[in-house]
Amino acid sequence: MKTKPGFAFIVLAWMAGVHPVTAQPALGIAPAGKQSVLYWPVTPTNYLVQSATNLASPNWIYAGDAVPLAAAIVSNTSPVRFFRLISTNPPAGMALIPAGAFVMGNSTGDGDIGDASPVNIFVSAFYMDTNLVSYTLWQTVYNAAVTFDGYSFANTGAGKGANYPVETVDWYDCVKWCNARSQLAGLTPVYYTDAGLTQVYKTGETDNLYVNWTANGFRLPTEAEWEKAARGGLNGRRFPWGNLISESQANYYGDTNDYNYDLGPNGYNAIGSVGGTSPATSPVGSFDVNGYGLYDMAGNVFEWCWDWYGTPYGQPTAFNPTGPTSGSSRVSRSTYFGFPANYARCASRLGLGPTSAAVGTGFRCVRGL
Repeated sequence: MKTKPGFAFIVLAWMAGVHPVTAQPALGIAPAGKQSVLYWPVTPTNYLVQSATNLASPNWIYAGDAVPLAAAIVSNTSPVRFFRLISTNPPAGMALIPAGAFVMGNSTGDGDIGDASPVNIFVSAFYMDTNLVSYTLWQTVYNAAVTFDGYSFANTGAGKGANYPVETVDWYDCVKWCNARSQLAGLTPVYYTDAGLTQVYKTGETDNLYVNWTANGFRLPTEAEWEKAARGGLNGRRFPWGNLISESQANYYGDTNDYNYDLGPNGYNAIGSVGGTSPATSPVGSFDVNGYGLYDMAGNVFEWCWDWYGTPYGQPTAFNPTGPTSGSSRVSRSTYFGFPANYARCASRLGLGPTSAAVGTGFRCVRGL
């Protein structure tokens, strides 16, 4: 709609993401002096306002001048923008990680972390799997992708049981699997082998990939997204829940003699022996969630991230950083059942060759809003 000269030019759009809706919420615009107010219902759900400067090739960003509840104020001095309203109700099996700034890195001053200097990072809102990708889910997508969609993987994956995390998958496997999961769900894949984003990445192991960051499909988290999610809304803590850890909170190898923040008990976690001998992975969801409703953000298995490993991080910018443009190893976060608590810290980083498919290496997916 056009407005009178001197007022903001505003177009309103309702976006439901992938969520079915039964009725479009009533959106409105009202003049407020030299400003305009966009408004919408507070119920039955919560919404997030995003804006873009064009619709031909939109880059939707969080509308920072929006009031959290049900209004956004737009000044007549604001640039011309388009607005959309999206539901923040997460898809099944995922949690909303809210937009915002956080301190990424070693805020506790632990002397043995030398590659994670604290830095202020802003991450846009996204959805993350509440659980690690289970062996059952891996097999379901894997089998369909190989049989019907022309995918190929270097590793078939392994799991201790149906509800245990998949492991022994390399980075390339996980990236292709994300695309396959997207296509099976009727979503737009994220990873391609051409700059035009027409050739979906399905086969081989190549680093010459192009990412559609605005696609609604599944992908690996960036390192910054992973750490923000792991912290669960807490800043400056070693672990997702605080500065101490025990085997009642995560599946790792207890070592109270070497780490004063480890409450133990010593040795492999007994929860990991459910359904078999220890050491081993534990069923997904065996421990309490963090502040964002996520399980196993410390321990059980290492988790692949998108980024090349490098220092310093927060590249190329501190706004939604995606990591270095090249490297020899990819970032892996968290830890697995056989490593001690120092690897389970939120700031702990590990670089692994992307072809590594070791025991205790798995992943979880994220999706943009």
